[in-house]
Amino acid sequence: MDIVLLFPGQGSQKPGMGRDLAETRPEARAVFDAVDDALGVPLSRLCFDGPAEALTLTHNAQPALLAHGAAVWACARDALAPRVRAAAGHSLGEFTAYHAADALDLADAARLVRRRGELMLRSGEERPGAMAALLGDLARPIEEICDEASREAGLVVPANYNSPGQLVISGEVAGVERAMELAKTAGVKKAVRLNVSGAFHSPLMQPALDGLREALGRVTMRDARVPVFANVNAKPVTDASRARELLTRQLVSPVRWIDVVRALAERHTDALFVEMGPGSVLVGLVKKIAPGVQTATCGTAAEVDALLERATANA
Repeated sequence: MDIVLLFPGQGSQKPGMGRDLAETRPEARAVFDAVDDALGVPLSRLCFDGPAEALTLTHNAQPALLAHGAAVWACARDALAPRVRAAAGHSLGEFTAYHAADALDLADAARLVRRRGELMLRSGEERPGAMAALLGDLARPIEEICDEASREAGLVVPANYNSPGQLVISGEVAGVERAMELAKTAGVKKAVRLNVSGAFHSPLMQPALDGLREALGRVTMRDARVPVFANVNAKPVTDASRARELLTRQLVSPVRWIDVVRALAERHTDALFVEMGPGSVLVGLVKKIAPGVQTATCGTAAEVDALLERATANA
């Protein structure tokens, strides 16, 4: 059975994530300890016990999700690595995907996403903005709506193409609010402001680019063992220098998750798509984008056992 690994992005974090893994699997405990050591803070305690308010902060949520994804992968790696054909991650999750593809060492990946979160938080303070989710079908292209809102009120762009009927926009507060109004008149069922610290995946993140590029340049990044499908263009990447470039551009570019899933589904028609994280957000999106794809979640000790049993049965 071929496997495609999927790693979630910010918003999937929740207190308690990884606790059962750390308590029962030495491999997982070692990952959380290594991330704590790399960052010089007890991040694992925040993952296991919260509080949710602190875990949700951008510079905490991003390394926390990376640690959890890496811990799950550490528990399954020996059995599943020969079957993995590709990987992808949503926004922050793309860094975890490169770690799982042996392109980034764990400590480097943890420090990178911590720095990424700090830079994004600072950019949000320097250039305040907002994000909103649009749920439902639109009678007009989202790009057209954002262009009109930008002319009338303030810069706003598509930020996440998550699935048919689920888009996220990002930009200046007035522009986002105007785009929400236009989207409602164009048929969306709901337009909801998101609780985030900045206008992620928009030009308002421009101040963070140089810092992230510098941070990526300081770490050793190897060619990926399996292709990682990039958020920026939905194309497979193995080359380390190309990966650095696309991870930097990702900050100010939309997450093209629909295109990523479709590209993966076309290339790996019989693969099992496994979400390695504390929930099933990506699996839900995959089912909407490519309904025929087999999916599984793997974020707890019980789910690791179930996945390994399933893989063994379908060897």
